[in-house]
Amino acid sequence: MARALARGWGEPVLCSDAGSGRAAALVDELGGEALPSNLAVADRVDLVILCHKPAGLEAVANEISGTAKAVASVLGATPTAVLQSAYPGTPVFRMMPNTAVEVRRGVVCYTPGSQPDPDPTLEADVVALFGRLGRVVSIDERQMDAATAVMGVGPAYQALLAEAQVDAAVRHGLAPMLAAELVAETMGGTAALLAARGYDTLAVRREVTSPGGSTARGLAALERAGIRAAFQDAIDAVVLGAGR
Repeated sequence: MARALARGWGEPVLCSDAGSGRAAALVDELGGEALPSNLAVADRVDLVILCHKPAGLEAVANEISGTAKAVASVLGATPTAVLQSAYPGTPVFRMMPNTAVEVRRGVVCYTPGSQPDPDPTLEADVVALFGRLGRVVSIDERQMDAATAVMGVGPAYQALLAEAQVDAAVRHGLAPMLAAELVAETMGGTAALLAARGYDTLAVRREVTSPGGSTARGLAALERAGIRAAFQDAIDAVVLGAGR
């Protein structure tokens, strides 16, 4: 996710890692500096973006708390209260982006912090920063797990749907690259059409589906195969497994 965010912003970075070499690779790509420690990063920036594993929260906070001026977290299953406990007295912003931020078409769910004396200018600046990567949606903390189960993992689900359609098309004679192009461009166009229709999925389906026609037959086959139940199971697995 750190790489996707950095590529989306497209600017030189100040970053560090735990010895993986990814920070240096990112600097080679975008410019900037790979610094020797998290503390060195926190000392030089106005906003630290946490992109480590959730299990590393305590260790990283012990290193930079008191130095970090403000913190934006993209850690999964890490509520704002937990972040604020790790960074007492520091403005904390919980963000949940998906990987499409890399191409500035991402969705970023945002839970406003609950600092006693919030700085509205700082909050606006942080939201605007992430807004450069796509659409920022402010949601209640209680909705974050469900939102993540839709948008956070969504690119993987959409890629699987595309792959399944490509495979089916190839069985009927289309070249793989052509099938992939047709499927991906159709998905992109359909997303734009849904937005234009106020996200009315039924309206979009009805515009394509003639009674007894090929689309109706295809949709019926998907329903018989249990597509709705499959997605319900997938979302349940993500939401119920959050924090494990």
